[in-house]
Amino acid sequence: MQRIILSRDQARRIAISSQGLGSSRFGRGRHGARRAIEHLGYVQIDTISVVERAHHHTLWNRVSGYRNHHLDALIKDRSIFEYWSHAAAFLPMRDYRFCLPRMQAIAAGERHWYPPDKRLMRAVLARVRADGPLRAADFEAHTGTSGMWQWGPIKMALERLFMEGKLLVTRRDNFQKVFDLAERVIPTGTDTRMPSSSEHAHHLVDRYIAAHGIARTTEIGHLRRNRNAIQTAIDEQLESGQLMAVKIRGVDVDYIAGVDFEDRLSKRIPRQRALLLSPFDNLVIHRQRLLNLFDFDYRLECYVPKARRQYGYFCLPIIWRGRMVGRLDAKASRDRGVFTLIKLMLEPAVQSSNRNQSGIKKLTDLADAVCMSLVEFARYTGCRQIVIGDTDPPALSALLKQCVRPLNDVTVSTPSLAG
Repeated sequence: MQRIILSRDQARRIAISSQGLGSSRFGRGRHGARRAIEHLGYVQIDTISVVERAHHHTLWNRVSGYRNHHLDALIKDRSIFEYWSHAAAFLPMRDYRFCLPRMQAIAAGERHWYPPDKRLMRAVLARVRADGPLRAADFEAHTGTSGMWQWGPIKMALERLFMEGKLLVTRRDNFQKVFDLAERVIPTGTDTRMPSSSEHAHHLVDRYIAAHGIARTTEIGHLRRNRNAIQTAIDEQLESGQLMAVKIRGVDVDYIAGVDFEDRLSKRIPRQRALLLSPFDNLVIHRQRLLNLFDFDYRLECYVPKARRQYGYFCLPIIWRGRMVGRLDAKASRDRGVFTLIKLMLEPAVQSSNRNQSGIKKLTDLADAVCMSLVEFARYTGCRQIVIGDTDPPALSALLKQCVRPLNDVTVSTPSLAG
């Protein structure tokens, strides 16, 4: 079994380059978005649109020229489908068969959010079969809100049938799921063979290593029930030389990496622009991984009571030159065309490195890098005015205002002018 020793910087470089962040490795537009999803294995769906919904934000950071309608096109042409990964997600249609074990387990009675109402599920399935694609609201509109077709039970029945794989989401209308029979959604020629436990485990290992480059067993098995099979698959690949054991200096836990780790280390990490990541981005989804590799303790606080929030409602992690350097709490008011930087906070280690003369230039460089991404992201969300609020350190606010102001049609103002 081969074993390599990496520095934290090298481990971070592998992780970032494997994710395709800051480069054009996937190509442009719709085709780039498809390749990105196939490489990542999934892109998480989220309803929160205070800045931009997670699935769009994640793809925008990786695909040149990405626009939201590109994802709609991929759903329409059946290149991707909606199901459950560790959470609700868009997945490559080519990986459909690897969702079958979960579908089968739930259909066989595995506990899920909603207990099965078999009678109602049969009725719902029959109605979709007869009438075609339907939303939960279509049942309510058709029959009223009393009796069998009440909103709550119908929604639960639809979701249960979805998790069992009998229904799939054929599209979304104003973000509402539209369900149809699975056989009418899955394209002809799609591999629908049930994978063995070993096949499934090797698939999960291969997909994770391809997307992340370096991993712990617990990360690959996160929220999975087949952890023993995953460990067996890892052991087999270590023994055969498909994987390598990794020790990261300063990190007490063991990792594994693909044998192509040197190629990933050679990939360019952007230095001129920072990346404003979605809280649900594939790079930041594992809190312990962020601590180990990036020394970044991140928690999404939109689910935390306001009085207990430390950083803000929907903070975006900021990555620059291979490091997590700060958090941006922001809001895109599309109706007014205003992107508000509520607060931008640099990490303590970053601030301490700026307390000398050379650090002044570093802070200026960081402000320029954040500014570049801020303007691009504001435009993407449909905003043409950027409001700069509080920053920590305070000196960063003036630097941001200075570098944002001259950039094309995006203007900058103080919070008092935002209305």
